Amino acid sequence: METEETFKLFESKRLLIGEQIPYSFLLEVLARSAIMFMVTLVILRMSGKRGIKQLSIFELAILISLGSAAGDPMFYQEVGLLPAIAVLCVVIMLYKCLTYLSGKFESIEKFVEGKAIKLIEEGRILQHVLKKESLAYDELFSQLRQHSVSHLGQIKTAYLETSGDLSIYYFADQQTDAGLPILPELYDHSVNDFNGSVYACKLCGNTAKLHRIEVCTVCAGQEWVKAIKTTRIS
Repeated sequence: METEETFKLFESKRLLIGEQIPYSFLLEVLARSAIMFMVTLVILRMSGKRGIKQLSIFELAILISLGSAAGDPMFYQEVGLLPAIAVLCVVIMLYKCLTYLSGKFESIEKFVEGKAIKLIEEGRILQHVLKKESLAYDELFSQLRQHSVSHLGQIKTAYLETSGDLSIYYFADQQTDAGLPILPELYDHSVNDFNGSVYACKLCGNTAKLHRIEVCTVCAGQEWVKAIKTTRIS
């Protein structure tokens, strides 16, 4: 270790390539990077064709493992190529093995891939499920708005898939009921004065005609907003 006297801040060679490493090592870095990139490309090609947006937690863990194994030998001179390639092969074999077992045993499939979770039913948020999945309201509403949803009364059921995407089944236009608005300019304004109109609970989306503030009979929430009953425009 260098002493305080010999250590130089912002020393150019140490900043650019590191101590005791010749600049010629950059040529080896280029070769290492090309080799590991091609090996990783072949490994991923063998793993299948699912898109990035469709990745499950299991597959994300696989990619993180592959990235870590492939990255280090690209520029660390003390990390050899063969151990890294061995790691890549082991990871992809585990992936293939667990994928095969998942197709044979439902319990393994649920553990590895997870399962779709119902978040909304008949225009109401299943609040206990939402809490369990650690999903924020803003995140849920953002995904719903991307599906052209303006209020929960348009939704019959919605499922959180293992990929993190939402699968939504809608009421027909003639069956659409008043529901909790998820547009920020409407949702953010809680109501204090009630006049017998239909209001929606901000926590679960339960609707009721109110003349005064009341506790929600579904989730015990006490904040309400004016419900809306517009049809969905796709």
